[in-house]
Amino acid sequence: MKSTLTVATQLLSSCAAALLLGVAAPALAAIDADAAQALAKKNDCFKCHAVDKEKKGPSYKKIAAKYKGKPDGEEKAIKNMTTASKVKLDDGTEDDHKVINTKDQAAIKNLAQWIMSH
Repeated sequence: MKSTLTVATQLLSSCAAALLLGVAAPALAAIDADAAQALAKKNDCFKCHAVDKEKKGPSYKKIAAKYKGKPDGEEKAIKNMTTASKVKLDDGTEDDHKVINTKDQAAIKNLAQWIMSH
């Protein structure tokens, strides 16, 4: 028979794992790639950006690499999409970044996560 200590340890480990999964689950929510691409297309994002090649603006892979591992990376990506901040283009010129035309914060977050996933 298992000792009371062993059973208690296993129960505690199971509870800790369940708690961690519960906390991590929202962070692991699935990205709706089709919706993100549709929003990007609707807002002409692909005019300046591509997934893996440079255009007028940086590729999504380059953007993702820039923010990778930074706790505020997604927040910064969203700020770039929702404010008309000046951005420096690869050719050295500056331009006002186009603002995403939607009030749906979940859609904007999904787009940012899709970009960051590259």
